[in-house]
Amino acid sequence: MRSPTLHSATRASLSRAQARRVALAAQGFLDPRHTPPTMRTLARTLDRTGVLQVDSVNVLQRAHYMPLYARMGPYDVDLVRRASEGRPRRMVEYWAHVQAFMPVDLWPVMRHRMARYRDGRHKWWGSVITEELTDSLLAEIADRGASTARDLDDGLPRKKVDWGWNWSTSRRALDYMFMVGDVAIAGRNSQFEIRYDLPERVIPREHLERPAPTEAEANKELIRRAARSHGVATARDLADYYRMRLQPKAGLHAAQDAINELVEEGELLPVTVEGVRRQAYLHRDARVPRRVGARTLLSPFDPVVWERERTEALFDFFYRIEIYTPVEKRIHGYYVLPFLLGDQIVGRVDLKADRKTGLLLVKGAYAEPGAPAETAEELAVELERLADWLGLHTVVVEPRGDLAPALSSLVA
Repeated sequence: MRSPTLHSATRASLSRAQARRVALAAQGFLDPRHTPPTMRTLARTLDRTGVLQVDSVNVLQRAHYMPLYARMGPYDVDLVRRASEGRPRRMVEYWAHVQAFMPVDLWPVMRHRMARYRDGRHKWWGSVITEELTDSLLAEIADRGASTARDLDDGLPRKKVDWGWNWSTSRRALDYMFMVGDVAIAGRNSQFEIRYDLPERVIPREHLERPAPTEAEANKELIRRAARSHGVATARDLADYYRMRLQPKAGLHAAQDAINELVEEGELLPVTVEGVRRQAYLHRDARVPRRVGARTLLSPFDPVVWERERTEALFDFFYRIEIYTPVEKRIHGYYVLPFLLGDQIVGRVDLKADRKTGLLLVKGAYAEPGAPAETAEELAVELERLADWLGLHTVVVEPRGDLAPALSSLVA
């Protein structure tokens, strides 16, 4: 049975529990599972999340695969390659939240952002990016097809410093060309290196040739999509979803203008949410389910938890990524995933996939205050499901955290 919706301002406030369930329903946690998940399942899930953040950390699984798993269950990851590289192309990488997959029909909406990056070329990339260099790279890509920066490198040496690699001049130029829309990402190779190509060979013609909306229209569309994906959110949350608040000319004021217009049109309903100080807005089509029966692990880059203030307000869950924290200062571990059970985050686990030995290593397991008695049992089931999806044969729990003893006996 379909969950109730709010079509008018008859309810001007939501409890924290109601807001949590609205948020999870908007993100697709009420959608029926398909067995096995298909391209239709992926398309439905992408429509819910709006974006899939891309990150290179692979200690467990690449970031963009995990939100799909959390909503769809175990699936064939080749669906992602087919959706992003095959025909019809359903999604493409761009700086939509940060580096992220987005529905390919958002390409024209991002043109105002591309134009802003072009205007700020010297501010962000310096004087090293010249027209001679970009024209040369475009000509080579046109001739040889989709290419990585390594394929096109001008031979400048790279030195290992700090935690990353120094970029060559060609790599910096390609990054600029990607941000301004002169090239698009055709895919990635087995080393996760970007393969750049001409936009006309990546973006379907219907989207590439569609007239760009005005900046105000684009802002309104991004806020509309953010509101659908969030269900209920503050102006700050809505602006952050597509990172409008980081844009110099299209920040919180532009987001608020778009919100006000959507309120006037009845698409957004002003509400108050228990525990949230700022004004919140509910999308008119948001479902308010009586319960959410989720059981899954959330990536650190999942839209449910990426805005930390919102996560704390709705789930009473304080969360920080500790990847870049020195080992001795970490509280919970390197790659820690929140455990969602029902409509609450009841624990967190530090996970590592040891692919050489076929082990899913639980480096630490912690219960949240007030976690239900069945937390360890439910988490054990979820860890075994995750291990199976990752092609790992055994879950090994290390003795760190208050959930570790019970969890260890359950998976053994």
